[in-house]
Amino acid sequence: MYYLGRELQKRSEELSRGFYELVYPPVDMYEEGGYLVVVADLAGFNKEKIKARISGQNELIIEAEREITEPGVKYLTQRPKYIRKVIRLPYNVAKDAEISGKYENGVLTIRIPIAGTSVIKIE
Repeated sequence: MYYLGRELQKRSEELSRGFYELVYPPVDMYEEGGYLVVVADLAGFNKEKIKARISGQNELIIEAEREITEPGVKYLTQRPKYIRKVIRLPYNVAKDAEISGKYENGVLTIRIPIAGTSVIKIE
């Protein structure tokens, strides 16, 4: 009976981790000063293991992976080891656009210039 309980717990953890890998990370997207800004929470991932790109289908693709070690006795594991988030962008991105990304305190911020917009300075 112990074996069955342990196997059920293991399968539950696999499904739980799979769920978080599917829905993670939470993302906000908004316009600010001629830029489309995308903010994604990626706490626990190293900057070197985060990749972001824009596909030909006008999608922002964020991928990240990490190694998770559980020293000692493991009771629960839900944190995702790998994430892949595909975000459909509301604007077309120019191929030569100067896109910037910053990862700070577990938060990835990507700024994408919106083609054809300009900020008007009012004096």
